[in-house]
Amino acid sequence: MAAGSPPAAGRTALVVGGGISGLLAARELARAGLHTTVLEAAEAWGGCVGRHDVAGLTLDSGAESFATRSTAVADLAAELGLGGHIVAPRPGGAWVQLPAGPRELPKTGVLGIPANPWDPEVRRSLGLGGSLRAALDKLLPASVGTTAEVSSVSALVRARMGRRVLERLVEPVVGGVHSADPGLLDVDMVAPGLRAGIARHGSLAAAVAAQRKGTGTQTTPTHGAPTEAKPAKAGSAVAGLKGGMHTLVTELVADLRARGVQLMPGTAATGAARTPNGWEVTAGESSYKADVLVVALDGPSAIRLLGKAVPALAGHQPGPGPVVKLVTLVVDLPALDRRPRGTGILVAPQTEGIRAKALTHATGKWDWVADAAGPGRHVLRLSYGRSEGAQAAAAAAAPGPESASDEALLDTALQDASALLTVPVTREALVDWDVVSWAGALPFAAVGHRQRVAEVRQICAGTDGLLMVGGWLAGNGLAAVVADTKAQVTSLLA
Repeated sequence: MAAGSPPAAGRTALVVGGGISGLLAARELARAGLHTTVLEAAEAWGGCVGRHDVAGLTLDSGAESFATRSTAVADLAAELGLGGHIVAPRPGGAWVQLPAGPRELPKTGVLGIPANPWDPEVRRSLGLGGSLRAALDKLLPASVGTTAEVSSVSALVRARMGRRVLERLVEPVVGGVHSADPGLLDVDMVAPGLRAGIARHGSLAAAVAAQRKGTGTQTTPTHGAPTEAKPAKAGSAVAGLKGGMHTLVTELVADLRARGVQLMPGTAATGAARTPNGWEVTAGESSYKADVLVVALDGPSAIRLLGKAVPALAGHQPGPGPVVKLVTLVVDLPALDRRPRGTGILVAPQTEGIRAKALTHATGKWDWVADAAGPGRHVLRLSYGRSEGAQAAAAAAAPGPESASDEALLDTALQDASALLTVPVTREALVDWDVVSWAGALPFAAVGHRQRVAEVRQICAGTDGLLMVGGWLAGNGLAAVVADTKAQVTSLLA
């Protein structure tokens, strides 16, 4: 079906991939009247929006919040009957562990880039010299950092605000959120519009402030409607769902079943071919035909699947995302009731003796988790693994903790949690634990990736009945994926 033609009665669609983007694409196709089938290699739905049971608690095993920079996720939750379940994190904000010690993250920022170098929390992290250098950003010509066709996060920050902002604020945030070295990431992919905002507003700090003002909405815990946000603690420009983000998947799957969508878990697509009337996908001994094919896989898998059917996609395969391991600890430890590091803490890569890149104090962040856990019991989640760029060779020579056994990783997590929270977290306090591994779940938006995405989408637009969606095209985070998937399917069917 060519883009722009309306769906006719009896038209069919096939979605390969049952993560959030695939499920949402299937919903949009079914709503448009197409008879839709979803193939998913795993037995569970939702991809990186997963769940697991630890110490009798049902917790998120992947994404545990969504950015409130747009209403995309809140709108979807409301459509699925979860609008009343949207909750804001508890106040207290997030911290960053620097080589010199822990500091509170600035109240406002984008990727850790401060909107005001003279904010007290920024000065405590940067020192007087660092804030002075960052303040020079206001005096620099708008052309500095904005004229190159592509730019890394680190190149932009270093040029505009200097090394201390990069090392003490940006590297911990980017490492915690994207599991990557900011020197490797395309700033236009991970912070769209930020470079353009410098020319519009005169400085990087002003561009950050404008983005925060335009996207810094908070979501009320009662009905999910966005409200004008005052400067909020770092880490609070997000929201979650009471019961966990995985409840979004549960309701989405139920919605698809009610619409008659055929859901096929445990069905891995192994090949795709164009036919005179559309598409044919093979999965083991079975084959599935449809007028429209939506591929909602990670980048390398998507390009491999379509390689023979769409030769023009050759050479557009992105690099794999990092292997990330999440260690969840449930501990009986009333000493953590005081939430010594607020909702959690990010770790600067230069910090010695700590292997984790981030720790989330789930019972300190979400009231619903604290209520479910009970008095004195706490849920901690530590994250390991990131692409380090220049440090990759050293990492290969001395593998990181994410390559260790689960038991060894548990010992590392207990040591890191003790150091980061300043409270001994021991095996004696441990009630239960789990390790979840995500291979390539975070799309790697390397410098130049934005151009690759544009080329891939142009190729798909010129191929009848083909669409590719997912985080590697939309960017990291549920907000980006939900908004982009809806827009792409709408464009195909408009």
